[in-house]
Amino acid sequence: QVQLVESGGGLVQPGGSLTVSCAASISIFRFYAMGWYRQAPGKQRELVASIGTGGITNYSDSVKGRFTISRDNAKNTVYLQMNSLNVEDTAVYYCTTLVNGRPGLWGQGTQVTVSS
Repeated sequence: QVQLVESGGGLVQPGGSLTVSCAASISIFRFYAMGWYRQAPGKQRELVASIGTGGITNYSDSVKGRFTISRDNAKNTVYLQMNSLNVEDTAVYYCTTLVNGRPGLWGQGTQVTVSS
């Protein structure tokens, strides 16, 4: 069964940094564009970053300049490095495969809480 497993979430102070990871159980990972979504309490899930098979990245305005998405095809893993975190970044972060820009397979999510 194909799976995406996120890890690395936790509690961080405002202004701090955190990196979350998403490991895929599929050897054809490198053929998929990947995305990181987040969902805060009471809000819709939003796409914050994506990375294509060739490494081209895109970011939402809310995280541009603070977050960096990257991938390691040898490890079937995609990362989201988050810097200058603020309380508005508190959410459950999910990784997903992207096909024609639409999410496909989802992971279970990892909680990121920004609080002093």
